[in-house]
Amino acid sequence: MRTALISDIHANLEALQAVLAHIDGQRVDRIVCLGDIIGYGPDPVACVDIVAKRCEFALMGNHDFAALYEPTNFNQVAEQAAYWTRFQLESEASPDEARRRWSFLNSLRVRVARDRDFSEPTAADPASRYPYLCVHGSPRRPINEYIFPDDGDRSQTKMASIFDRFEHVCLVGHTHCPGVFMESAAGDGDGDRVYEFYPPTELDGARYQIVPGTKVILNPGSVGQPRDGFVEASYAILDTDPAREGIIEFHRLPYDVQTTVDKIKRIPEINDWLGERLLQGK
Repeated sequence: MRTALISDIHANLEALQAVLAHIDGQRVDRIVCLGDIIGYGPDPVACVDIVAKRCEFALMGNHDFAALYEPTNFNQVAEQAAYWTRFQLESEASPDEARRRWSFLNSLRVRVARDRDFSEPTAADPASRYPYLCVHGSPRRPINEYIFPDDGDRSQTKMASIFDRFEHVCLVGHTHCPGVFMESAAGDGDGDRVYEFYPPTELDGARYQIVPGTKVILNPGSVGQPRDGFVEASYAILDTDPAREGIIEFHRLPYDVQTTVDKIKRIPEINDWLGERLLQGK
């Protein structure tokens, strides 16, 4: 089973279309969105419609939550973009279409625990364990907590608490930085654990094979707003063929960034900086 993992689209239609075109040529069985369909970008309505149509399921990101409820703890730029996004979703000419979109956003789940091939657990095995946990932020705070690439160096306590909250593999978004967090034993032999982050550029062929009995956090990066210094859209494919434990493949794709930037500049309610940073990947 091959599952395309997309996340943090942020209403960037050009990036989403480029990623989906690539996915369509990759023998993918399903697409899963790990949150933040909207926010920041100029095309929230189109992106919501596409995700609702193409994804098997999508998670609630903090910007999706902000449009539905309130943009709590947002800076002024993000807050203003959230209110503009809400207005776009509310101002749909067809009331039925508007209700359909709000209903879809309201149905986004906070966390999804699935078995190895992402199918639902069966009634015949209610005690079965679910190796794959999907959240937007972290297992501790599924919508809002960031797991930054340098957290393994900055806060072993934070990482230990996060890794304690899932069984085998956790799929996250939110930081817009693709890569793999691995847990391993410390070299001093006293039973402590260490947590290391590897971006795709440090993985052989931008691929990582999941090892049985280990814990990893996988982040596919951001479709619509990369923040790892690369401009290209990012997504990943998780291959859970029964013959092996699982392989994650990371992909980077060019898209028409300037068109997205120009769209943002034409919207007074969205700060130009939200477009300009797309040109720098930050």
